[in-house]
Amino acid sequence: MASKNSTGSKRIVFATVGSLGDLHPCIALGLELGRRGHKIAIASTEYYRGKVESLGIEFRAIRPTWDPTDGEMIRQCEDLKRGPEILFRRFLLPYLADTYQDLLQAAEGADLMVAGELNFAAPLVAEKLGLKWASAILSPASFLSAHDPSITVNVPWLIDVRKAGWRAYRAVMNLGRLGTRHWWNPVRELRRKEGLSRSCDPLFRDKFSPELVLALFSRLLAGKQPDWPEQTLQPGFVFFDRHGSSEMDAQLEAFLAGPEPPIVFTQGSTAVHAPGNFYQVSAEAAEKLRRRALLLGTEDATGGGSSRVFARAYAAYSEVFPRAAVNVHQGGSGTIGQAVRAGRPQLIVPFGWDQPDNAARVERLGAGIHLPRNEYSVSTATAALERLLGDKQFEECAARVGVEVREESGLNRACDAIEGLLRRISG
Repeated sequence: MASKNSTGSKRIVFATVGSLGDLHPCIALGLELGRRGHKIAIASTEYYRGKVESLGIEFRAIRPTWDPTDGEMIRQCEDLKRGPEILFRRFLLPYLADTYQDLLQAAEGADLMVAGELNFAAPLVAEKLGLKWASAILSPASFLSAHDPSITVNVPWLIDVRKAGWRAYRAVMNLGRLGTRHWWNPVRELRRKEGLSRSCDPLFRDKFSPELVLALFSRLLAGKQPDWPEQTLQPGFVFFDRHGSSEMDAQLEAFLAGPEPPIVFTQGSTAVHAPGNFYQVSAEAAEKLRRRALLLGTEDATGGGSSRVFARAYAAYSEVFPRAAVNVHQGGSGTIGQAVRAGRPQLIVPFGWDQPDNAARVERLGAGIHLPRNEYSVSTATAALERLLGDKQFEECAARVGVEVREESGLNRACDAIEGLLRRISG
């Protein structure tokens, strides 16, 4: 049950950059807070203006002005060795001063800002304006915990250090902190220019608001750790996946209502624009198993005319995932939330970032298994799917997980926490 608005109408600005996986939680929170009587604005790249404004939410553009569906940019950022560095140093930090100026204007007169972790300008804007803010953290890997280590794509061997204990892991992480210190020179320079504190640690510290950190993922993936910020609250996932008309088209509905649940293959909102041979391999694996397949994110069925393979550029995961035999996906934060909520077994094929860690956590739950991207072939996909389809323990465990996630009420709890912060500010 949502709390009554006892704070009065406040202006709340959500500041985010990145994919739809970053935008959708802001939309979900914004719509609910708007329903509670607050004035909401979303500040993001111009590309998302139409989507946000169609929902009746004020939109404020912030640079860089990029296309988050650009396949070449995605391929560079999903490089398993240098992806994070490429995103930070090639596509975000060169535009930091522009982002800062745009967000400074968007946040003027706001009562609160809620910022995603990739918006490196947000802490500076909050300090400049004296504005209280909250952090939105979307996956366990973002906390860089030594007590619950995550799989990091650029240094995968680091996970093995956990065997030596959390102190050893933290010591190695601190070496990485020193090794990447020069990445943040643009932040230090902008802080100096704006007369702000020279202290700077965007990756390990600054992305966490001193007032409220919202961990927007289920406790089943990771619970609060001793080295998470003390002000962290973990509401659970918040969901939004509307795209234009909310009604499923008749052909897709007819396919889903067929004689057996299909295997659903998708690559989320980012990797789908640089999928490589994912869809071809997937269709061939389904054909080899003589199973029906739904390919989401492509118009090409790639099934040689087979009636068992159906393709759609888009369908809401909340409507499709629960009706799958198995959901095969990349493991991004938004997709993983929808997949665990659906309560169906998963095969996760990570492309980068937090995806390998999310995959490992689902695997530990017993709700699915994973295949590295470079090992995804017709033979390996077929074998993995045979295992998931043949072992009822996956189905039973996934169903139990789905029930727990659906009971978490993440949206209401997150909005209650934001309103609680507003009350503390006002009081």
